[in-house]
Amino acid sequence: MDIILLERVEKLGGIGDIVSVKDGYARNYLLPNRKALRANAANKKVFDANRERLVQENADRRVEAASFGDKIDGTEIVLIRASSNSGQLYGSVNVRDIVAGLAEQGHEVDKRQVIMGAPIKTIGMFDVTISLHPEVQVKVKANVARSPDEANQQAQGIDVIKAMFEEETAPTGFIEAIDPTLEPGEIPADRLTDADEGADGDDSA
Repeated sequence: MDIILLERVEKLGGIGDIVSVKDGYARNYLLPNRKALRANAANKKVFDANRERLVQENADRRVEAASFGDKIDGTEIVLIRASSNSGQLYGSVNVRDIVAGLAEQGHEVDKRQVIMGAPIKTIGMFDVTISLHPEVQVKVKANVARSPDEANQQAQGIDVIKAMFEEETAPTGFIEAIDPTLEPGEIPADRLTDADEGADGDDSA
């Protein structure tokens, strides 16, 4: 289907461009969300008559989005979740969690503006894209941790999962070096005490 774009759409074009897209994409997304018009003679006349207004409205929305973006860009959302010892979450962090986390800090965004790709399934620090306008995107950080203390560590750049693994694999207690020349149960000569030597002397008498 040929359409006239009413705003910039990533990978398609800018305002006024006539592009060809799949029918389903046009009918299910672009047309109902007023991002485009069918490219027929009547709509071309309507667009040409309103081009200046549409361009100005888009510019106003872009400025507004950029102003809001400055406020939330780099915002850190702390999300406390239960996980296994390997850091795998019992569940996941999704778009709704990001929206709720931002709302708690006074930043209202629509779930359609949150771009995650896939839910977060492990603890750690993750960048999440917020698309406020076709030409304005910012990043917020999702700090997913098992406790506020772990969240603080991750905010300081500490890899909590790596630290847990190193702690689990670190040797515990005293490990004595083995002398391969000794018989099983034999005590090295340099560790014999005077009492041991005296006892040996008594046995030989």
